[in-house]
Amino acid sequence: MSNRQDGGWEPVTRLGRKVQEGEIDTMSAALDSGLPLKEPELVDQLLPGLDDEVLDINMVQRMTDSGRRVKFRCVVTVGDRNGFVGYAEGRDDQVGSAIQKAIEIAKLNIIEVPRGSGSWEDRSDRPHSLTHRTSGKAGSVEVDVIPAPEGLGLAASDTVRAVLELAGIENAWTQSHGNTRTTVNLAKATFNALENASQSRMQARTQDNEGAEVAER
Repeated sequence: MSNRQDGGWEPVTRLGRKVQEGEIDTMSAALDSGLPLKEPELVDQLLPGLDDEVLDINMVQRMTDSGRRVKFRCVVTVGDRNGFVGYAEGRDDQVGSAIQKAIEIAKLNIIEVPRGSGSWEDRSDRPHSLTHRTSGKAGSVEVDVIPAPEGLGLAASDTVRAVLELAGIENAWTQSHGNTRTTVNLAKATFNALENASQSRMQARTQDNEGAEVAER
């Protein structure tokens, strides 16, 4: 969805042009703009130094008319460890290409996680946990993420921990149910939980804006 010329980025979407022209200069503003995020380079510009982690690599076989075809499915999460995280799966004939595809798709799925100090045991001013409890589901797996006081750390499995760490969540309790040995569903359920929290933040912000408009009238 984007072009590169002479090693530079040539945006092809309205949001991309706004970012390149400096009209939008933060990832929060890009997500709040309501414009679709379709260029990975846009994310690279607004969130330089984004980290990524491969959570799972599986070989997938499919029977076609020409015989058995083998592809690799890679599960990847990306994040800046400061409130932004993305998740995706990528498939290709080669592992490296599948990972790269997953990373680019994960950038397009990036969300902003509402961080804070949502535990009743903690009154820290530093955004080290979630603002409230959230849950997400994928397949048979359901993951609950619960705000925890500073110093507890992440009480989570390796897969859940990886997603939360890249989102910048340092302290949280987690509970998981279902077939948690399926890494792809466990990772996706965790991301979905963070996405549900993000959507709650967006809804609250919209209500606040509407209330402010009514008050001005």
